[in-house]
Amino acid sequence: MSDRTWLVTGTSTGIGRALTETLLDRGDRVAATVRDPAALAPLAAHAGDRLRPVTLDVTDHAGIERAVDETFSAFGRVDAVVSNAGYGLFGAAEEVSDEQIQRQLATNLLGPIRLARAVLPRFRAQGGGRFIQLSSVGGQTTLPHLSLYHASKWGVEGFFESLAAEAEPFGIQVTIVEPGTVPTDFAGRSGDVAPPLPAYADTPADRVRQVLEQGVLPAPGDPRKIARAIADLAALERAPRRLALGSDAFGLIQSALRARLAELEEQRDAALSADADAPAADTLSSN
Repeated sequence: MSDRTWLVTGTSTGIGRALTETLLDRGDRVAATVRDPAALAPLAAHAGDRLRPVTLDVTDHAGIERAVDETFSAFGRVDAVVSNAGYGLFGAAEEVSDEQIQRQLATNLLGPIRLARAVLPRFRAQGGGRFIQLSSVGGQTTLPHLSLYHASKWGVEGFFESLAAEAEPFGIQVTIVEPGTVPTDFAGRSGDVAPPLPAYADTPADRVRQVLEQGVLPAPGDPRKIARAIADLAALERAPRRLALGSDAFGLIQSALRARLAELEEQRDAALSADADAPAADTLSSN
């Protein structure tokens, strides 16, 4: 049995729910955030005081501060924080509205940043902790029709890679988790779909839209196995900077990185040619 305390956001469904159940099964304590506490009622009936439901919408900056304060006050010490809350925005860049863009970035990017900023002083005060940020295979790869979703996840990747180096001197370890597709409601109840523009008919963006609408996108990932892999991170002496989970995540990320590296290698001469010319030897001072 484990004996750790966790704060997990976005626990009503999907990976967040599977992770909460996994942690409780291991004997851990969990502050689980949801927008509707009723979603956790079935778990609360069995977990007792090891489960603390916390009402939170991660777009609420003040709410994040309150949730973190409540969790650390209730448990004293928190060993790991998992920033999981998020959703998909579907539509070509022209199709999505300004309001949809703002909500996507507020939830998937600004929410995690604000959560990390709220947690960091408390982790420093207690001498360390683990911060685990859910990204996705979409944080390393892209598809048309998901440009704003990818923007949020690539932003998350950049922020938390930098944060990992900033936090390491304080005993704080950061891991970015990149799951592949799983059979959750990512493209259903949890998603936001923009109305199509006729101009995009029969384009790559439209073809991705049709695949998602038909529900034929392969989803090889198992949310419970992903949850167990995330839970296991807390026991590692040295946590990985990134953790890809799922055969599709591994294959797609590997292919994307190889393609980017190959393109970079092809540009070597152009890259080096952009340096400033070295000063001529006879212009250097002899003093």
